[in-house]
Amino acid sequence: MTSKSIIYYTDNRLAEPLYSIVQKQIFKANLPIYSASLKPIGFGYNVIIHDDPCYPTMVEQIIAALEASDTQYVFFTEHDVLYDPSHFDFIPPRDDIFYYNINIWRWWLGSKKVIQHDRMMSLSSLCVNREFVLDHYRRRQRIIEQKGWDQKTKGEPSWARAIGYEPGTKKRKRGGFSDDDFDTWKSAYPNVDVRHEGTYSRPKVALSEFKHPPKWWREKNARALTKWKLSELL
Repeated sequence: MTSKSIIYYTDNRLAEPLYSIVQKQIFKANLPIYSASLKPIGFGYNVIIHDDPCYPTMVEQIIAALEASDTQYVFFTEHDVLYDPSHFDFIPPRDDIFYYNINIWRWWLGSKKVIQHDRMMSLSSLCVNREFVLDHYRRRQRIIEQKGWDQKTKGEPSWARAIGYEPGTKKRKRGGFSDDDFDTWKSAYPNVDVRHEGTYSRPKVALSEFKHPPKWWREKNARALTKWKLSELL
């Protein structure tokens, strides 16, 4: 039987009730959970990383959660994404490819619309072989250490954006640091990526936020996601 688990990482700064709602949704997957946080939390097997919130710390958290797990495959989960249980039904066909669920809508917290576009592949929707992705993040961490990005570094270094944040999506010829491949899948029901003031990356819930506009763009009323009932959720 294929073994799967969930890794979850948080900076402990997300406000209620979203923080607890997301965790309750993840619990519905009925899979082992390995969490990495900056303060102790009662969510699965918890590893504490005593550091300030920043991207290098998040990489450290991801590595710690992956090392704690012992399953063949892992789902990456974040504290501000609403995961439908069908998301966790997926099994990667291959062990050397990063797989992203693209059945996802983006929602600015409390707004009346949700959006979707052709480039919505995010780390929070990744499912992958554990050893494969652990090797990737150990290599990524070495690059961070070699180039000197730490908590004291102001802003995002230009080289960081150049290598990309989603494993497998940027090849060496485009500035990435590996030629690993990626593929996509769609869960039976969509997830909701909740955007808010505390998100690490830019919200990108409006076309005006894009330097290079996506190929296609969809908007609809948040009430159309009837299974989620976003207007009542929070």
